[in-house]
Amino acid sequence: MKKTTTLDKAADAGAQTSASEQIDAKIQELGDWRGETLARIRMLIKQADPDVIEEVKWRGVPVWSHDGIVCTGETYKAAVKMTFAKGASLDDPTGLFNSSLDGNTRRAIDIHEGDKLDEKALKTLIRAAVALNTAARAKPRATSAAKKVAKKTKSE
Repeated sequence: MKKTTTLDKAADAGAQTSASEQIDAKIQELGDWRGETLARIRMLIKQADPDVIEEVKWRGVPVWSHDGIVCTGETYKAAVKMTFAKGASLDDPTGLFNSSLDGNTRRAIDIHEGDKLDEKALKTLIRAAVALNTAARAKPRATSAAKKVAKKTKSE
């Protein structure tokens, strides 16, 4: 029989439990360095962008969004992984990204027990991810009709 966890109970409550409460439950349930690390990351994200929206997706993964996904906070046995949805498009002058470096879109930071976070650099990266999302959202998308006219004009 499967052991019911705090997170399972929070997920079962559905709409009655906010994403923030579900993330609180996950942090509490972990109860070790991973929970502490996830809590620290969460605090830094909120400091970097007070307007960030907390969500829980994909069977309990914390997600922080602002005009699109900024990053996720996945927990594994040996690491806490911050995955930036558009990380490949972000400048990373301090080299925080150390995982998922092969992809065309995402980049991640794997944090292991005892690792020291460069909090200033992480906040800068979070702000850059928010700015990228916000800029993409601000660009008006061409309608199908406008695309056809542009294509026709270009070919003439």
